[in-house]
Amino acid sequence: MLRATIKSLFARKLRLVLTALAVVLGVGMTAGSFILTDTALKSFDDLFGTVFAGTSVVVQAPTAFDPTGGGGGGGGAERKPIPESVLPKVESVDGVAGADGSIGSSAWIIDPATNKVIQNGGAPPLGGSWDPNTTTLQFDPGGAPPSGPDQVVIDAGTAESHGITVGQQIKVVTPTGPGEYTVSGLVHFGAAQSLGGATLALFDLPTAQKVFDREHEFDAIYVKADDGVSPNDLAPRVAAVLPKGYEAITGESAAQDQKDQISMGLGFLRTFFLIFGFVTLFVGAFIIFNMFNIVVSQRTRELALFRALGASRRQVRWSLFVESIAVGLIGAVLGFGLGILAAFGLKAVVGAFGLKLPPTALAIEPRTIIVSLIVGVGVTVAAAWIPARRASRVAPMEALRESSAQDTSIRRRAIVGGIVLALGIAAIAAALFGNAANPGSVVGLGVALTFIGVATLSPLFARGLAAVIGRPFRRSAVGRLGDENAKRSPRRTASTASALMIGLGLVAFVAVFAASLKASAIKTLDEVLKADLTLSTSDGFTGFSTHLAAQVREDPDFSVVSELRQTEAHVGSSDTFPNAVDPTTFPEIADIAMVSGSLSDLAEPNSVLVSRTKADSNDLAIGSTIDMTFAASGKQELTVVGTYENNAILGNDYVISNATYDANVEQPLDLNVFLKVADGASVSDAQTKLDAMLQKDYPNVQANNQEQAKQQFLTQVNQLLAFVIVLLFLSIVISGFGILATLWLSVFERVRELGLLRAVGMARKQVKRMIRVEAVIVAVLGAILGIVIGIVFAWALQRSLSDLGITELSVPVGQLIVMMIVAAVIGVLAAILPARRAAKLNVLEAISYE
Repeated sequence: MLRATIKSLFARKLRLVLTALAVVLGVGMTAGSFILTDTALKSFDDLFGTVFAGTSVVVQAPTAFDPTGGGGGGGGAERKPIPESVLPKVESVDGVAGADGSIGSSAWIIDPATNKVIQNGGAPPLGGSWDPNTTTLQFDPGGAPPSGPDQVVIDAGTAESHGITVGQQIKVVTPTGPGEYTVSGLVHFGAAQSLGGATLALFDLPTAQKVFDREHEFDAIYVKADDGVSPNDLAPRVAAVLPKGYEAITGESAAQDQKDQISMGLGFLRTFFLIFGFVTLFVGAFIIFNMFNIVVSQRTRELALFRALGASRRQVRWSLFVESIAVGLIGAVLGFGLGILAAFGLKAVVGAFGLKLPPTALAIEPRTIIVSLIVGVGVTVAAAWIPARRASRVAPMEALRESSAQDTSIRRRAIVGGIVLALGIAAIAAALFGNAANPGSVVGLGVALTFIGVATLSPLFARGLAAVIGRPFRRSAVGRLGDENAKRSPRRTASTASALMIGLGLVAFVAVFAASLKASAIKTLDEVLKADLTLSTSDGFTGFSTHLAAQVREDPDFSVVSELRQTEAHVGSSDTFPNAVDPTTFPEIADIAMVSGSLSDLAEPNSVLVSRTKADSNDLAIGSTIDMTFAASGKQELTVVGTYENNAILGNDYVISNATYDANVEQPLDLNVFLKVADGASVSDAQTKLDAMLQKDYPNVQANNQEQAKQQFLTQVNQLLAFVIVLLFLSIVISGFGILATLWLSVFERVRELGLLRAVGMARKQVKRMIRVEAVIVAVLGAILGIVIGIVFAWALQRSLSDLGITELSVPVGQLIVMMIVAAVIGVLAAILPARRAAKLNVLEAISYE
């Protein structure tokens, strides 16, 4: 039986390749995600090992938690500064060869060719001081350390990308404002030319203290040990001379802290890519299930002969399992190879978004190989389980008939599909409207169950829906035949369409939710925002110097200047990013719907506003207290002075005053500055004058009127939407292969029928058109199911987030029509090879085919 199974498997090589292809692509995405993130972690391990190679001990203030930097408006590594007076004490410790007071902050390098800020996607603009005793940075030929208030050192990667050379004068914007500096040198980090794509600007210590607002202070002290002195021995000695509130850790520990923060960010990236790998495998599972179902139907007589010759049900069932294991194993091995190539592609994708990894060899961990094999084989065997059970129930008498195995009963299918669909809807509802412990995972499970439930139920209405879709084709005899072929086996048609349903369903969901997000934000800007102009960086989430608002405030053309800031904090065990506003000016530029209290009450010390949804879920009211932990200052008790309705401007759950922000954040930055033009002044004239000032002094900031602010937001959403749809496109491609494989196998199933059609006069061209019509009907059926499910998912998510300001449901009809057209095109393309195969059949051989 085993020999017969293996012989049968390799006798149908094309079927084997088409079935394994779905596994190959899904495993490739999964393996590529692991390889990419493992390679990134290894490269940053090597990079930070190089950066801290000359540092034995680091003196710093401890933080309440390790910030992720997601606050945008003022995050970063928030630590209490160290007084200059500590440095001589550290230098006097026995075993210290040298020590550098160091500054670390943000600095925006301006491209001299375009006078625009240099940005590499999400990579940060780093600035700091040159540390002569402990640095391991290497100069390109002709470079030298910065000396004096007019010199700067930048990273070689930025210089190469933007044509900057040693001796050239460039503009650098720091938290205290812009400045002109001469490039004294270009530095690199071992083999890497930049720190993960981040720009880097280094000044000598006195200049850094001035431009980063650290007069007579350091952010850290880097210590180099004497030869023969262990960092583990030196750290306690240094710690003994430090004032209370500071710590001394080894350079290795400091490097590990940096690696851990990078690992957290890459962990999200890995999860993000793995989700798309899972979607690809999920789509592939439907195709594999369908393929094995068709194979079982086509091999009914063969399997019955096995039974007649004495094979047991268990042997027949295991023969299918052996086939599925072989398909999964071949797909997993090829998928792993594809994953190596995919890692290069994903590396280029994240590089385009700013994360430029050092030139490190790909890191292929044993775990990645094991996961690829388990996932590939596991998904294939799971998808083949039901067809294998069907195969085991084939009776020996089927060998004497030409009938195929019976499909699952309608009643059983309706019951099972209904239960699975109900479980999926319940899981989504629990995650969106309940208090699920891990809502993301619950939503994922609910979505998967919903797709399975709809796919199980779809044969019940596939015939009727296919009849409606096929109506335009029934004007010709060939079109009617294609329509009848699609309706002939509702189970096969629905199963084939289900793979496309998943891919297009997710694309439709993303498109509808993105449109709803944009519509809600625009409505908020129209109804809530009263500012004439908004200052922000081009990416919309990076902070900028607070000195700019002070400078604009001096201009008589503006009657109101109101800053909005943001930082990272913890409330309980949860991360949050509270907004900070000026309670006296913010009401003049925004209409905030207060549920209780007043925004002006934020003027009270240590006060906070809480969103209505957060207040309701945590039983908070005016007078309640919450413990909010800041990275630099630790836990602070804040008193609730009001509650408000969420909106796109104050989209977070907490709002504090700028005074509270300044008291707890070491390096304040503005996220937005809202401006109202004075009475009698022209908005366009004021914007023109402001643009000229920004271009000269703050090229990293732009001034947008209401319409431009909307466009900036729409551009950001569209970029994210395009990125997600590109990744989801892989699942749609796999769906196309599924249609191709199903049609190809159906051609073999209908060889005799096609031969008879050719014998009674059907031309080859007509045979091809018949196959294409069938493919288009299947593809459009999947698209309709997917689009409907996508709209429902987006509606459910929008309703669940309505309290967070996403109040509008917007259905992009034009985009959905394009998706329907794309589905039809996929059907046509998928039908090319099967149609050619059907048209080339020899008429006499086809008629005599058994």
